[in-house]
Amino acid sequence: MYAFLNFIYEQCTFIFDPLHYYWEHEQMHKKISVLLVLLFLGSLLVIELKRHGLLPPFAAVLIPNNHFFAIQTAFTVVLILEVVSLIFTLPCSFSRSVGKQFEILSLILMRNAFKELSYLPEPITFTGNEEAIYRILSDGFGALLLFALLGVYYRIQTLHHEETNKPEDLFSFVAAKKGIALILLGIFVYMGVKTILQAVAGVPHPDFFHGFYTLLIITDILLVLIAQSFQPSFFAVFRNSGYALSTLIIRLALAAPAYFNILLGVAAAVFGIAMTLITNKLFTKQVQKRTDKC
Repeated sequence: MYAFLNFIYEQCTFIFDPLHYYWEHEQMHKKISVLLVLLFLGSLLVIELKRHGLLPPFAAVLIPNNHFFAIQTAFTVVLILEVVSLIFTLPCSFSRSVGKQFEILSLILMRNAFKELSYLPEPITFTGNEEAIYRILSDGFGALLLFALLGVYYRIQTLHHEETNKPEDLFSFVAAKKGIALILLGIFVYMGVKTILQAVAGVPHPDFFHGFYTLLIITDILLVLIAQSFQPSFFAVFRNSGYALSTLIIRLALAAPAYFNILLGVAAAVFGIAMTLITNKLFTKQVQKRTDKC
């Protein structure tokens, strides 16, 4: 059984590491940036063709009339790229993974602000659109506040001591998280393709990112349980469970209506910051002492 698990861990590492390297490569980021610009300009062009009646009927049905949809499309792609980056950070520490989820939440709020533009007429008028403008202000300033809290969160992060000094245990723990990340990446691609096909077919479908965040909560709980096998102390279990709770609050923020989503998002960030501060200031020495005794 132990030999079989080692084989699985080695295969997960063999598949994950090249994918991670390729995704994080500088040339890959440059190509993605160019494609994003082309996507944005292409979206504007297609919408303009639709407004002038120059598209065939089967394509015109799928294209909106409002130019602001091009902004929403570009930010949606940026969000997809950030989610993929989040998946690749899962084998890292819990705190780094949670920080990445705060990044995504702030991007979702920013995307929601631009999404409200698509409901406004061209040219934009204030009269009659007050509620949409209030939501733009709420989501925009909420994203900015989360961005500031994220800076605080990253600044107070410190390296946590592992509770085991056995290299084989550390390799197994990281490899197990890489395997989960690969499964999550496959599910993400499946959900994305399914959503695209439903959109093209005109079938109503829920928000793709909301559904994936539910899956992330389940994944975080699974990672907490796996981590307990390698880091069994109360301090590590409580810290990891606390970070998982932060992701749950983030999911509630995504499901909440306007204005309340900002309150929940800020609450999640404050909870994560408090968890980090308490762990660093009060319990780091206790965890280190426990490690020294092992």
